[in-house]
Amino acid sequence: MENPASYVHSNVAGLVTLLEACKNADPQPAVVWASSSSVYGLNDKVPFSESHRTDQPASLYAATKKAGEEITHSYNHIYGLSITGLRFFTVYGPWGRPDMAYFSFTRNILQGKPITVYRGKNHVDLARDFTYIDDIVKGCLGSLDTAGRSTGTGGKKRGPAPYRIFNLGNTSPVTVPTLVSILEKHLRVKAKKHVVEMPGNGDVPFTHANISLARQQLGYKPTTNLDAGLKKFVKWYLSYYGYSRGSKNL
Repeated sequence: MENPASYVHSNVAGLVTLLEACKNADPQPAVVWASSSSVYGLNDKVPFSESHRTDQPASLYAATKKAGEEITHSYNHIYGLSITGLRFFTVYGPWGRPDMAYFSFTRNILQGKPITVYRGKNHVDLARDFTYIDDIVKGCLGSLDTAGRSTGTGGKKRGPAPYRIFNLGNTSPVTVPTLVSILEKHLRVKAKKHVVEMPGNGDVPFTHANISLARQQLGYKPTTNLDAGLKKFVKWYLSYYGYSRGSKNL
């Protein structure tokens, strides 16, 4: 909401730049790219399936990722690029994005600062299908290993090429308060929570992935639950940022 142009620059213009390079290459590569679970937007059927509607985005970010799916489809159709789009569901783990909730929660808990926990309408806890990075990587590799060949050369299509979309999630939504309690356990520090109603900023109350298609076609099988994944993340975080158990820094 604060910098909409950055999302358009990365997710639309950046993607088109990449596809232009791929389409003109000889031989053309097969493309695997990151879409997002956010494309499901206001869809309220659960678990989210690739066959569900994705034409009601709830945020600009989601709209740019949906635009990416339409753009990749057109490059597949016109130029014969083999393309696989992966709808990631709340990826977390070591070396993750510092702007995501689990990461900022960890930082604030350790620094003794309050964390803001958003709650949905009618005091319903928000929930996410948190997916550990190692499981996502396995899905990416499975996509590359099973991707069919592109059919064009030098920007000229010579026949139809594969176009695929897959959910990559963990299939086990966890509420945000549960996430916080797991972090408290592994950090051995109680969080100072500031619970507020979720603003109308385009976020959705829950995500839940149906991964049957990825399981069938990619051999995708997530194995890391949130407790185990956050334990690994906390160990990395403490090591990377130089915290030690029992130190006054905590």
